[in-house]
Amino acid sequence: MTQSEEEYEPMSEMTLPAEGQEAAPESLPSLPALPDQLLSLVAKTWGISPLRPLQDQAMQSALADEDLLLVLPTGGGKSLCYQAPALYREGFTLVISPLISLMKDQVDGLLQNGVPAAMLTSAQSTSELRRVHEDLEAGALKLLFVSPERLGSSGFFGRLRALGLRSIAIDEAHCISHWGHDFRPEYRQLGEFRRSAPDLSVQAFTATATESVRHDIITQLGLKSPRVLVGDCDRPNLCYRAVPRSNIEAQVLEVINRHEGQAGIVYCITRRDVERLDGQLRARGLRCAAYHAGLPAHQRGRVQEQFQSEAIDIVVATVAFGMGIDRTDVRFVVHAALPKGIEQYSQEVGRAGRDSLPAECVLFYSGSDYHSWKGLVERGAQEAADGGQYADPDVTQAAIDRLGQMMSFTTRFVCRHKQLVEHFGQEYAGSAEGCGACDVCKGEIDLTTDAQVVAQKILSAVVRTGQRYGAAHVSDVLRGARTAGLKRAGHDSLSVYGLLSEYSMAQVRSWIDQLTAVDHLLVTPGRYPTLYLSQSGVEVMKAEKEVSLFSLPAKPLARKKRRSSALPDAEEGGPPVDEELFEALRALRRKLAADRDVPPYLIFNDRTLLSFASRKPSSLAEFLTIKGVGEKKAADLGEVFLEAITAHA
Repeated sequence: MTQSEEEYEPMSEMTLPAEGQEAAPESLPSLPALPDQLLSLVAKTWGISPLRPLQDQAMQSALADEDLLLVLPTGGGKSLCYQAPALYREGFTLVISPLISLMKDQVDGLLQNGVPAAMLTSAQSTSELRRVHEDLEAGALKLLFVSPERLGSSGFFGRLRALGLRSIAIDEAHCISHWGHDFRPEYRQLGEFRRSAPDLSVQAFTATATESVRHDIITQLGLKSPRVLVGDCDRPNLCYRAVPRSNIEAQVLEVINRHEGQAGIVYCITRRDVERLDGQLRARGLRCAAYHAGLPAHQRGRVQEQFQSEAIDIVVATVAFGMGIDRTDVRFVVHAALPKGIEQYSQEVGRAGRDSLPAECVLFYSGSDYHSWKGLVERGAQEAADGGQYADPDVTQAAIDRLGQMMSFTTRFVCRHKQLVEHFGQEYAGSAEGCGACDVCKGEIDLTTDAQVVAQKILSAVVRTGQRYGAAHVSDVLRGARTAGLKRAGHDSLSVYGLLSEYSMAQVRSWIDQLTAVDHLLVTPGRYPTLYLSQSGVEVMKAEKEVSLFSLPAKPLARKKRRSSALPDAEEGGPPVDEELFEALRALRRKLAADRDVPPYLIFNDRTLLSFASRKPSSLAEFLTIKGVGEKKAADLGEVFLEAITAHA
């Protein structure tokens, strides 16, 4: 088996212009309203009514057989935009997906709702594959999920066309772009299939795509005059924090303790870091497991299944873990080091709070992370060149630029939500008082009162040491360290020696990182990076330009109360949630999921359970009014959940 194989406001509808030009919404043709029968089908099958605005427009585009690029944040309802039209009309829709696990979750979820769907993957037995082909021959399927590799099998695409293929949906479409963060070379062949079947409409879907990535998706897929719908990428239910790294084990435990018994993901850069941190957490009795590409496939699969089934609470992983993980109740995502870029970061934190309930995203960073990643990028390009392969310098520079943008995100005193939204080319529409859901707007960052003086001392130290040393050496000078290296260089006799001796190494390094992030300090490329002043740094040192710095937190955030005592309301203005009933329904959900061999969230997500525990339906008719309850689920599960609710009452 190979692995190759909720609430938001609409932002825009546009035809994507040439890069650098303005979009021209007026050039889009108007489309007829969705048929009442389709809206009724969505309500009966998925328990969803009404549709969100961009879902409505995306489905209109699909029914009109238009090409489409839809960008919606994680949890924004992308899948419904191709699933509902496929169920409504004749023929079937082919869904291209990059991972077997992602396909399986989608198919399992569709079957739970009574939608005829299947997948063809290398993980299936011969009898399973035969059954899928028989269903295709009989016209019994509405959605077929395959990998891009299988689509390239000889004669496969032609056979699908003969059997009634109506349209193609491409999930995780950013994988086709060199400028994206999850580039998959096999996605590039999809454009060839489009050119061989120009009469078929193609809809591309992704959660994260800058303007350059959107242009690349359209070009590589050969989309014809596509309708481009871009949703508001803000996730207001996520609380973002960026904290300088010191004792990572203690810092990660601090986050976990705020979410006792809840689901979370901890990302590390290296496999060694994953195994060390996982061992430390398990030694404290936490239900967690390690995941990285160096583990055997069966072990990775077991960890993924344990996390999806709620047998464990925490996964400590490299970025190899994530795509295809649709568990909706992840309440925290921790980065133990700097991600490679804002696109990657947005994708990874997007795994938190998929049910639209509050979740926390904490990034622990150090300036050394930037240089570690940068060195890896540069060495990779050099190794490719040494091996006779073409290393595109633009691609290498783009990767380095993404690292710089990520580092800047951590050290700017600007609302985190605003930074993320503006990175993706949108205008932040939050309150002037701040988002209330990040460390900047919540007032958790302590500004350094004498920042100008501190900055001048640091910049002077860089100059006094000849602008030929790295951050560690400059920090040692400022703190008055007694090292052999300092004595050999004669730097223990400099006027700047010991000027910041009252501060910790972590604090001084943090200030250097902050000055680097705003380009007052620059860093030479290469294996041994050194610091030097930019023109703005010279101006700060001469007190001709003002600067702001922040200090490391003096004390940890207060530990949250137990999860059940901090449950959000199921519906604004609705009755309060019965916490004991909610926990009883979670236990029932786990049992039913185990019996059916599906992840618990495919039974009902937490938001639906909160509505049960709030409104306490007593009849099947009342049960059907809860969002997320379709007719098939009501028929299959209504009686057992109503019994549990009645028994609790």
